[in-house]
Amino acid sequence: MTTSVSVEMSRICKKFGKVMANDQVDFSANAGEIHALLGENGAGKSTMMCMLSGVYRPTSGDIRLFGKSVKIRSPKDAAQLGVGMVFQNFRLVQTLTAAENIVLGEKSSFWRGSKWMRDKQEEIRGISEKFGLPFPVDRPIWQLSVGEQQRIEIVKTLYRGVGLIILDEPTSVLTPGEASQLFDTLVQLKAEGKTIILTTHKLKEVMAVADRISVMRKGRMIHTVDKSATSERELAQIMVGKEMTPPREMAKRQKGKSLLSVQHLDVLAELGRKALDNLSLEVHEGEIVGVAGVAGNGQKELAEVLSGLLPWKRGKIVFNGQEMRTASVRNAIESGISHVPENRMKSGLAGSLGVVDNLLFKSYRTKERSLLGFLRIGSNRRWSQTLVEQFDVKTPDLDTPVQQLSGGNQQKLLFAREIHREPLLMIAVHPTQGLDIGATEGVHRLLTNLRNSGKSVLLISEDLDEVLQLSDRILVIYNGGIIGEMAREEADRERIGEYMAGLRDSGEEAV
Repeated sequence: MTTSVSVEMSRICKKFGKVMANDQVDFSANAGEIHALLGENGAGKSTMMCMLSGVYRPTSGDIRLFGKSVKIRSPKDAAQLGVGMVFQNFRLVQTLTAAENIVLGEKSSFWRGSKWMRDKQEEIRGISEKFGLPFPVDRPIWQLSVGEQQRIEIVKTLYRGVGLIILDEPTSVLTPGEASQLFDTLVQLKAEGKTIILTTHKLKEVMAVADRISVMRKGRMIHTVDKSATSERELAQIMVGKEMTPPREMAKRQKGKSLLSVQHLDVLAELGRKALDNLSLEVHEGEIVGVAGVAGNGQKELAEVLSGLLPWKRGKIVFNGQEMRTASVRNAIESGISHVPENRMKSGLAGSLGVVDNLLFKSYRTKERSLLGFLRIGSNRRWSQTLVEQFDVKTPDLDTPVQQLSGGNQQKLLFAREIHREPLLMIAVHPTQGLDIGATEGVHRLLTNLRNSGKSVLLISEDLDEVLQLSDRILVIYNGGIIGEMAREEADRERIGEYMAGLRDSGEEAV
């Protein structure tokens, strides 16, 4: 049986200033296959896909689509040539309906009337039903779940008749059930002759759904292999260029005294919406408590309340034997609470400032870091250099703006600042999101070392594998409340997935 090549990228180079992001890269994918593209952060895989989808233009090299040499100068060019990309951060207008987002940009949409829109809704509904991607076509985006929004993005590409679909980290915001449904859809699209290119860090997903796998490292294509001829361990080794040690089983620890007690907490978000609703939880000394859940169920607000960023309306918070009366970041820091936020560059680091300034944010008032209101410049630089070396932060120098560091090194810098204070409680929100396998391993080691030293960790993550691997106890959050709790040895992936979807043990949906 002959194989039809749908995309061929030959000798692709891409420079950003003096930095060579892609260096003579060859890549191809066939019609009717799911092709996974793997690589560490900075390996160049996202840059390759951005050139294929028209976001970037190659510095040199050739691209052939469906047998023809093409020049892709914009996303519009890519769409007209049959290429669609579903980004990790969705490109949807929140106030428009699902159908309006999908037809947005059509010439005829300028003259649309009610009948035209009804016809379009029926057409879109037909596509979504055919491929098992249901969503309400007439509801605005802000009212829909993250999983439904992703389906809209996929249907948008199918509506435009593309033959090649690129999916960027597609399961990072999905429940296990939604991820399984997505994989079923990808298999159906493959059967229709579509080409699917999947970029992901999750090797289990690659082995579950991909036909072929390509691995990039340091801007070059290293290896392409059939799934049947490789394994997760081999792929991990190829990605990082060294043998990966399997995760160690965490030794069981005797549970210590209660460190954090949250009782019947209510927190209001924007427009008076309840973000946390009668939430209660407890964290003991020397344990990692994992909080699993789909994005938008109160995880962000829980972390911000405990770290002093957000006030609460009702309830009680007791930390280390003392009741917290008001929201105060300074009190949280001085009490021994550290916080690694969800978005490191928005809430954790100041991108335009250097390494020293970012490390000083939570300790500049201490006598070691300042004297009579003046910073100890020489001493602070030596201290910063020690932390950079201790946490293996790769940076040209201490004055380099942290926005120029890789995601992994930004995260290590953030952990260096939070851990050096020897906190009693570390609140880590999606600590490995967007990190490659090597950086993820380093973050997991830091969290495990904290727990083994008798400290506590509240791990808030949408990555179920991460929660299952690291947690002593697992809580599931849904609609602002804790809907389920289990010890790690009792944890069951399917049961956690049901909780994440809002189903209680009785099988009834939570209110």
